[in-house]
Amino acid sequence: MAAPPGGAGIVWQTPANPPEPHDYTIRNGRRYVRPYYFEFISHVKNRWAGKTIVDLFTDEFKGRSRDYYVHAVKCGRLQVDGQMVHTDYIVKSSQKISHFLHRHEPPVLAGDISILQNEVDVVTICKPASVPVHPCGQYCKNTVVGILQAEHGLTPLFLHRLDRLVSGLLIFAKNAYRAECFRQQIEAGLLQKEYVAKVVGVFPDGEQTVDANVNFNARDGRSTVEISGGAGEEPNGKQALTRFQRICTDGTHSIVLCKPVTGRTHQIRVHLKHASYPIANDELYLSGNFCPRSTKGTSASKEIAPSDPDNSAVDHGSKDAETDVEFDIDPMCTNCPNLAPAGYDGDEEGLWLHCVRYTGPDWSYECPYPDWAFLGSVSTKKMKS
Repeated sequence: MAAPPGGAGIVWQTPANPPEPHDYTIRNGRRYVRPYYFEFISHVKNRWAGKTIVDLFTDEFKGRSRDYYVHAVKCGRLQVDGQMVHTDYIVKSSQKISHFLHRHEPPVLAGDISILQNEVDVVTICKPASVPVHPCGQYCKNTVVGILQAEHGLTPLFLHRLDRLVSGLLIFAKNAYRAECFRQQIEAGLLQKEYVAKVVGVFPDGEQTVDANVNFNARDGRSTVEISGGAGEEPNGKQALTRFQRICTDGTHSIVLCKPVTGRTHQIRVHLKHASYPIANDELYLSGNFCPRSTKGTSASKEIAPSDPDNSAVDHGSKDAETDVEFDIDPMCTNCPNLAPAGYDGDEEGLWLHCVRYTGPDWSYECPYPDWAFLGSVSTKKMKS
């Protein structure tokens, strides 16, 4: 625990505070985390050195106003090396900066994280869509590893990655030895992955192969298929190969088995778009007009702070439909009294892409198919054949 600045009775959490069952609440099909006090820690980078503490945060963390940072320094919510400083304090390289704030995590879909196999050194689970695997960005407790720790006491876990919007099979090693075995098998190309996707249109029968380089643009958060400009031109993207097989179709949509040979960012999604059969609810690749969530003011760096440093303009006596869960209102918080951060309006759905099988040299794990993968009267037997 960090020393509580500016008032007794406030418990400031650190990453060492494990998530617990009472941290979560389920409302309207969404899993929320009750807001909590948290200490964010960073160290002064060389390019930050020489700035005042207020200028540093105003320039680098634009989600809150300068007035907010002035007030945070004065009341001790911004500290340097564990000490309160004045607003004109000039920071030095490698100093530790602590930002104490009231943390509101984004909601995720409230599907159960079901344990499929729980073995001596491996546990496999079926991951719901929209839940990140591990802490990232604004997500800390509302993650697969956080929920597994709170609800099943499973920790530590060594994990592989599955995109936040993707559902399906996740494999966790329970010890470093098994994790290293998995890593070596991945690097040796000995693992086979299988996904199912629901795509637009009647996907062709027979195996279809897409062999096209994939370029990921981190700023835009999306990938593109690289189109060669001619002989002698050096490719910029990474080599990527995916094999597809139609499972069934109803004439409007098709369920497609996807076998990525390589593992590029958004590879299956962008290869299906390149083949003219995009995932049917994939807004990012269905059109070029989709505005990703990270650009809508929903990330930690884009929260809107009130112009009043005391936050006196906020009506803390009112609560909307998402906020009738009891938690302490913080007068300096830029999100209170709402339960979720600004910009998360609950309209997100899971991507129709689901991991169903991982196979290694001497092992194989499977995950049930999602409900959306069954079109009409298609049988489970046919789906898994």
